[in-house]
Amino acid sequence: MKRRRTALLSLTALLATALTALPSSPAGADEVEQVRNGTFDTATDPWWTTSNVTAGLSDGRLCADVPGGTTNRWDAAVGQNDITLVKGESYRFSFSATGTPAGHVVRAIVGLSVSPYDTYHEVTPQLSVSGDRYSYTFTSPVDTTQGQVGFQLGGGADAWRFCLDDVSLLGGVAPEPYEPDTGPRVRVNQVAYLPAGPKNATLVTDATGKLSWQLKNSGGRVVARGTTLPRGVDASSGQNVHSIDFGAYRTKGTGFTLVADGETSRPFDIDASAYERLRLDSAKYYYTQRSGLAIRDDLRPGYGRPAGHLGVAPNQGDTAVPCQPGVCDYTLDVSGGWYDAGDHGKYVVNGGISTWELLSTYERARTARTGQADKLGDGTLAIPESGNKVPDILDEARWELEFLLRMQVPDGKPLAGMAHHKMHDEQWTGLPLLPSDDPQKRELHPPSTAATLNLAATAAQAARLYRSYDKPFAAKALAAARKAWSAALAHPDRLASESDGIGGGAYADSDVTDDFYWAAAELFLSTGEKRFEEYVLKFPVHTADLFKPIGFDWARTGAAGRLDLATVPSKLPGRDKVRQSVIKGADRYLTTLKAHPYGMPYAPDGNTYDWGSSHQVLNNAVVLATAYDITGAAKYRDGALQSMDYILGRNALNISYVTGYGEVSAQNQHSRWYAHQLDPKLPNPPKGTLAGGPNSSIQDPYAQSKLQGCVGQFCYIDDIQSWSTNEHTINWNAALARMASFVADQG
Repeated sequence: MKRRRTALLSLTALLATALTALPSSPAGADEVEQVRNGTFDTATDPWWTTSNVTAGLSDGRLCADVPGGTTNRWDAAVGQNDITLVKGESYRFSFSATGTPAGHVVRAIVGLSVSPYDTYHEVTPQLSVSGDRYSYTFTSPVDTTQGQVGFQLGGGADAWRFCLDDVSLLGGVAPEPYEPDTGPRVRVNQVAYLPAGPKNATLVTDATGKLSWQLKNSGGRVVARGTTLPRGVDASSGQNVHSIDFGAYRTKGTGFTLVADGETSRPFDIDASAYERLRLDSAKYYYTQRSGLAIRDDLRPGYGRPAGHLGVAPNQGDTAVPCQPGVCDYTLDVSGGWYDAGDHGKYVVNGGISTWELLSTYERARTARTGQADKLGDGTLAIPESGNKVPDILDEARWELEFLLRMQVPDGKPLAGMAHHKMHDEQWTGLPLLPSDDPQKRELHPPSTAATLNLAATAAQAARLYRSYDKPFAAKALAAARKAWSAALAHPDRLASESDGIGGGAYADSDVTDDFYWAAAELFLSTGEKRFEEYVLKFPVHTADLFKPIGFDWARTGAAGRLDLATVPSKLPGRDKVRQSVIKGADRYLTTLKAHPYGMPYAPDGNTYDWGSSHQVLNNAVVLATAYDITGAAKYRDGALQSMDYILGRNALNISYVTGYGEVSAQNQHSRWYAHQLDPKLPNPPKGTLAGGPNSSIQDPYAQSKLQGCVGQFCYIDDIQSWSTNEHTINWNAALARMASFVADQG
């Protein structure tokens, strides 16, 4: 399901009023060259600059004096408009450029010169360091005569000089094949296997017969050996593969490698300690996603930043946000909460499932036989609230819960008690952009039934978990949940529009029966009231098969209610049947995992990988982990543990999808402030950040230019421009936090 649409801005709308035409002169173009006068032999026409840039000819080049003290890349720029692009045609974008002094980074783009200012290709070379001549090939995703070639030069404290020559956008060239570097053909969990857990690897090979393998320790000594199991061609990757099982080896250690068919795997540990770190890092992610709060560098070295969206210029702020025109006549203080993903929007319908999964991570730690609630206790996450005698994970979740409560329509207003679906910028913003530098108007979008039920479910869950720490807050949450429930019953069909995707993701959901079930389940578990019990039992969702190949997420929340009904103590009639349904779902995922040469509980219909497939793998693993909590059967525990191998490197691309974990891991997730790829002054995403992973639909232009015809697992690229395969989100990281905590508990 398409999660959202995230535009990469080219030159912002500000440029529409801030351009200076350069001196006019005739310029020619051949039949495939789209740039006019890219050689600057005698003139600079039709190139323009922003009004703060002085440019002219110098030795047959365009040279521009760039002022210092600008904030954003697009605050100073050189460009050419009226570029024609043909959908599906490949182009070679090339230019020569230097910077004085050396080391400045330029953002070179091909995009749309009018709203919504989409970018179709961008690069960010460090001038006079990475060379002087640059050439790139991409495929246009659109037909347009309003294209633009631009060079964004701002964002620096000091003035500098930019010189440009031989700019070309040549159409009709042969596309350059994209061949990812997949490293050694032995694919392993690059982080760690548990000493007493399963240990499996995948070998990519042309061989059809069995091959020998060796496990070597850090000193190179062989400590185990065996033979591979040929598996044939794997549909999810198109590769001929063998499986390797070395689970009989249980000795702890670091720096192991697996050798087979003349290849040596990337190193890995046999130890549980990495998962203790990942348990915390995946949950620490949320602090740097906070809105309305300055992020402290002493708590997150390298990630300190000013508070965003408090109304401090250029922000318009979140403390008094109006609705979209015609939606309401009031403003709301909707400050706080987490930024949803790589943009600055905040969404109730995704914040709900994210908060539920974090709270459930803690609830499981309290109630499961292997749970260790103290591992998520006060002081574990190094957040501002640490030391207040409340578990840190509850403090972190509360930052979002308070925002969700603020999104409720006030008493006395139409649709009182419902929740606004989302709030975000009026228009899409570009990358990179710190939250504190966002100048866009913020807007509340219409209330929706789905958002209202997300609020009801998470607030009801919060009521039972915070009761022993803050009774007034628990009571406030329960009152809001009841009010939201009543409002949703009164307005059961107010659905978010699929077309409401300007400035933020739509998060449209056309079926809210699962949300009703989830909310009723949480209200029943927190109150024990008969009326909520009756709602739970009467919903068709209660007996439906919820554990499909693509399991639960923000648009499919029925399993959230089912899992909690199966594990949170209650007097629900027929609870054993609920638990059996979870076990049945786990059996299905276990069958999928065993049949999969890469050992994961995810095999989508038609091998069509979903947006955010990495978290779908993890949420399916959550069902396996829950079946283990219910039954104590080792097969479910082992299946859940093995599912993590795919995420951490045992996959066709031989990459860990978690930043900072594994020898080769995703580093360039799509983000406006974790944007080191675009601005060396900004950081990569923090350790423990999950990338979305393969997405067969490759919706973004960058992925389309590189991954056309990709098969399953290969529909991914670790680039900040690829928002459809490589974004990070709060709900995806919640799945990682939940599974990391489970695996750590098994250590």
